[in-house]
Amino acid sequence: MSKIDYDLTKIRAFAFDVDGVLSPSIVPVGENGVPARMANVKDGYAMQLAIKRGYLMSIITGADTEAVRMRYELLGITDIYLRASHKLRILRRWMSTNGLEPEEVLYAGDDVPDIECMRLVGLSVAPADASVDAKNAARYISPCNGGHGVARDVIEQTMRAQNLWLHDSTALSW
Repeated sequence: MSKIDYDLTKIRAFAFDVDGVLSPSIVPVGENGVPARMANVKDGYAMQLAIKRGYLMSIITGADTEAVRMRYELLGITDIYLRASHKLRILRRWMSTNGLEPEEVLYAGDDVPDIECMRLVGLSVAPADASVDAKNAARYISPCNGGHGVARDVIEQTMRAQNLWLHDSTALSW
């Protein structure tokens, strides 16, 4: 039984912000000035499994480091948008290119730059430690803080609702 008040059988696609959603809001900065982001392996497992099951997935982030691109490409994500200063335009173009209706898309964001995207989609998600404004725009607030399983939470609930979580033996490997 899902904790999300939404018909999860409609979801065909996931879009995620990075900082504050897939990685914690606090990131160490290296001597070169580049933030060193952490990644949650349980999020990664759920993301790659969802892709194998045919879900569409995108990363839309203001981050500007190729390390972010490399991390999510390793999981099989091909639609990765870095340096996204206008996330809504990118999300609309991605949805149009893939023939997605708003009710088929889940977007997870944690702060003001995500709010327009959150208002567009059928299921908007915010981490437990998101900004007040992002929480107000969210239909579902994950019990997980950013970087601590938000993607796993929503992907697992969606796939369970569609009877695709641990559906066959391929789920038992990367």
